[in-house]
Amino acid sequence: MDQEPGHDPHVKAGKHGSLPGSPFLVLGVLLFVYILNFADRVLLGVMAVPIKEDLGLSDTELGLLGGTAFALFYATLGVPIAWLADRKSRSWIITIALATWSGFTALCAAAVSFPQLFLARLGVGVGEAGGVAPSYSLIADYFPPGQRARALGFYSFGIPIGSAVGLAFGGLMATAFDWRTAFLTMGLLGITIAPVFKFIVRDPVRGGLDVKKSRSPSPVKFNVRETASVLKSKPSFWLLSLGSAMSATASYGITFWIPSFYVRSFSLSLADVSLIYASLILVGGLAGTWIGANLGDKFGPQRPAAYVLIPVVALLVSVPFFVGAVSTGNLYLSLSLLAVPTALGGMGYGTILTAIQHIVPPALRSTGSSIFLLINNLIGLGLGSLILGVISDAMTQQYGSESLRYALLCGSSFYVVGALLFFLASRKVAADWELAR
Repeated sequence: MDQEPGHDPHVKAGKHGSLPGSPFLVLGVLLFVYILNFADRVLLGVMAVPIKEDLGLSDTELGLLGGTAFALFYATLGVPIAWLADRKSRSWIITIALATWSGFTALCAAAVSFPQLFLARLGVGVGEAGGVAPSYSLIADYFPPGQRARALGFYSFGIPIGSAVGLAFGGLMATAFDWRTAFLTMGLLGITIAPVFKFIVRDPVRGGLDVKKSRSPSPVKFNVRETASVLKSKPSFWLLSLGSAMSATASYGITFWIPSFYVRSFSLSLADVSLIYASLILVGGLAGTWIGANLGDKFGPQRPAAYVLIPVVALLVSVPFFVGAVSTGNLYLSLSLLAVPTALGGMGYGTILTAIQHIVPPALRSTGSSIFLLINNLIGLGLGSLILGVISDAMTQQYGSESLRYALLCGSSFYVVGALLFFLASRKVAADWELAR
């Protein structure tokens, strides 16, 4: 088990160069693992058309595979794993998680029925449950408060990059070979990376950058009752978690079903739609995430509510553009309009995560993050693709192949609900801010 070193990993960028433990090298490796994390998640969505044909599935069954199967264990196991990460080596936990989810991703290639693929996706969720919350905690301990929104925003690049990689890779591999080859290749890559990750990433002092240099951090440990008491006293934590869950219900559902929408409604090939949508997510997602993170670091330290108001504005502006993109029958207009919500949707990644890291004490960052992710993913990831799939199946008799268009329009309403909850959280977050101790 790793020993937690002193402040050496926390020196300014460049002093350690590329040696193991350098903050920016660690951040880069964490980002790469997060890219694999999201690429594995979106593979199923982009390959939904050939998988549906091969296994004879309905949209509801695809929705279960795309979200619910993954989220059941991903969300629920995240809390006990993060509780362990607040006490043991976070780098070991992430290493084991990476090897586990990659192994089950490879096993998806062997599925020949809905139950088999469902169980394999459950396994992917079990593995990925140990990847994200410990990473948030590590980043918060490698970077000082004034750099955390940008550091967490950079880490959140894994969402658009991983989504783009998964979309492009899955679409091209399914076209050139088959969907099974895509799962197998992506899984083997993650298994290979796991030991490299463990060699590079070390555990820094917990909360070491949240204390004055004249004081040493206290090794505070919270039991379950104390943890519940701390979080119960912070209403902004719950509003942020529910707001993110509503936003995620829309974003996960839309990301899963958009490739199928363009194949069905615009007769695009799977290869074409995977490359086009991957490009939109990559360019727009990177730009939106980085702009939001920089705005957060600029205004948030003086006014904590700014961390939350940034995604409020972004979500509300996104809705009319998305409605226009899904409603129009013109392909080029649709893609142009879709680029706007794709970019704006990422503006809250770094800012919301920064707020969560500061609302809870340093010793509870992994656990607090995991509870945030539990709510976010059990609702958003677990239900997003399923809800849209059920709506699409219900509308098939009336609208035929266009049923998915109307299901996507219904899904955009979750953005409005998320923005409202974020706005309510912005009025509470300053009072809940955890002062550096």
